[in-house]
Formats: sequence, C-alpha cells, structure tokens
Amino acid sequence: MPTFVAGRYFSNQLEKLIIFSAPSGSGKTTVVKHLLEVMSNQLAFSVSATTRSPRPGELDGREYHFLSLDDFNQNVADNQFLEHEEVYAGILYGTLWSEVKKIWAEGKAVVFDVDVKGGLNLKRKFGDQALAVFLRPPSVDVLMERLTKRSTEVEHQLQERIAKANYELSFESQYDTVVVNDILEETFATCEKLVSDFIQN
Repeated sequence: MPTFVAGRYFSNQLEKLIIFSAPSGSGKTTVVKHLLEVMSNQLAFSVSATTRSPRPGELDGREYHFLSLDDFNQNVADNQFLEHEEVYAGILYGTLWSEVKKIWAEGKAVVFDVDVKGGLNLKRKFGDQALAVFLRPPSVDVLMERLTKRSTEVEHQLQERIAKANYELSFESQYDTVVVNDILEETFATCEKLVSDFIQN
C-alpha cells in the first residue's frame, strides 16, 4: 500500500490515476467506456461504491458496488475509502482503496468516473500522480436537453440535477484540463491523446 506523507502518496512503482468528472449528462461515462475499450492494456476502471439503488441493467460490482447505508458507513469507519461524498441528498458515493490497489497490481493506470468534489479530493491526495479532466457540455441548455432525454428521474430529481450541474461547472478551473464534449468523435480523440501522453510521461 502506498505511503501517505505530507499530503502526497508515494509508492515503489509508477502508479497513475486518470480522473474524469463532469455534471450529470455531460457524457463522461461514454467517454470513459471508450477509453477503456481502446486502451484496455493500459487502463482499468475503478468501480465506485454507492448507496443508491441500481438502475435497470446495472450489476453490482460492474457499474457500482451497491452498498446499504450501514455497510457504507462501516467502510468509512474502517478507513476503506480514499474519498467519499454525499453527492445527492441521502445518496453517498466513494472510492475504495481495494479497487485502486487491485488495478495497480495489474500494472495499469486507474480510471475514475467520479463527481466533481470526489475528483478534486483524489487530485489533492495524489498530486502529479493524477490527471484530472473536467468534461463539460457545450452549454447548460444542451445539458438540460440531455438530462431530459434520459428520463431516468422524476421532475424534482431532474431539477436537482440541473441545479447541481450549474454548481459543478464552477469547479472546472480547478482541474488540470477541460474538454468540451460537443462532437463525440473529437472528444474521444482529445481524451485519448491526453491520457496517452500522461501515461507515457
């Protein structure tokens, strides 16, 4: 396990993290899945833990580790999380140390699909070991359209996500780089180059 010293983690080998954060509906899950497909020999996905219920088609251990609130809090008490946040009212998300160590043991960089605050927490802990990418939509209007089309939330949940998206956009300047997800193929190419350059340097 890496050693934590004066705000940084150190290890005996080059261990890197790629952090993708974005407001809900910005397309980060699509981008992350693409990178994992085309760079499968170099990257592996860190499956986050959450207390929310699975959506249709989601499997425990694939999209998320779905935990009860009691189990999540026990992991917090046992220092099993690198970071954790209450992303929405009553819904917790977190990054498990065990996920990161497993991927590093395979000689791969860890890819995170996390909320904005979680992403910044990881960046602060790992410094230059981490590349923090903020993926944003071309405009808030486009984001609202994407969220509405998804139709996975009732109206009050949709409004909560839109309000949260506006708040999250205010954090983009704290990330290493910002990628505007307008034309998907161009976004793929930009992110592939960013990640490849970071891993090789």
